[in-house]
Amino acid sequence: MWITAAVFSAIFAGLTAILAKCGIRKTSSSVATALRTVIVLIFSAIVVSIVGSWNTLGQISPTSWLFLILSGFATGASWICYFKALSIGDVNKVAPIDKLSTVISVLLAIVIFGETDNLIFKIVGVLLFGIGTYLMVEKAATTKEPQGKSWIVYALLAAIFAALTSVLAKIGISGVESNLATAIRTVVVLAMAWAIVFMKGKHKELGELDKKELVFIVLSGIATGASWLFYYYAVQNGILSVVIPIDKMSILLTVLFSRVFLKEELSRKAAFGLALMLAGTLVITFWK
Repeated sequence: MWITAAVFSAIFAGLTAILAKCGIRKTSSSVATALRTVIVLIFSAIVVSIVGSWNTLGQISPTSWLFLILSGFATGASWICYFKALSIGDVNKVAPIDKLSTVISVLLAIVIFGETDNLIFKIVGVLLFGIGTYLMVEKAATTKEPQGKSWIVYALLAAIFAALTSVLAKIGISGVESNLATAIRTVVVLAMAWAIVFMKGKHKELGELDKKELVFIVLSGIATGASWLFYYYAVQNGILSVVIPIDKMSILLTVLFSRVFLKEELSRKAAFGLALMLAGTLVITFWK
């Protein structure tokens, strides 16, 4: 069941990327992220109400509360560092470093949770995934010149915080209903997202939102919520070093959707990278 949940997480994450892209043509990414997080919270709250786990709030241990909150902060910190890195560096250099989060997450799962079964296959899978991710990054044209090397630090921090998100969540949701845990984490992310919007003065854009883009932002929020619910169910019940690569294969669906709906082409180099990522995921999954 947890592998199935991880697959559904990837499917909805793939949809999220396309829907989000359609929703930020005019709307700033900060505002879109904050609005999308509101939808995620509403979606999570509805699911928690359906499964009836609100009454278990008082049963959550202080340790679980701590790690769930830390996981939410790690998610927010990852977003902040990633977009800071993009603002001062070339995207084709920042993105590969940020994608190291997958490799770091799997390695942390092996060390912290002792997920050492079939270790050789996991290492091989991680290497394939890492090389494939690097090849997937297209060299994008940019008019910005890197300002020193500080973008490297921010990109590395983004990858580290993204990896810590999964590890902290794994610890935090021990004994906590996964949907409820997702809702708690989302509250923290929501607070950080809106804090960023107001710090940047982007809240003034709220009254000028394009209605069509708002629809896509809402849909992307629903897709994000569904992806998170499936993902944290898989994290809670499965093997973290297997769940993460499966979830990251959302890029396969993103590429497919972008080709069909956005008419974006895929180079041979990128296609080979995608094949390596898929191979790495299959190695880790079937030799779990």
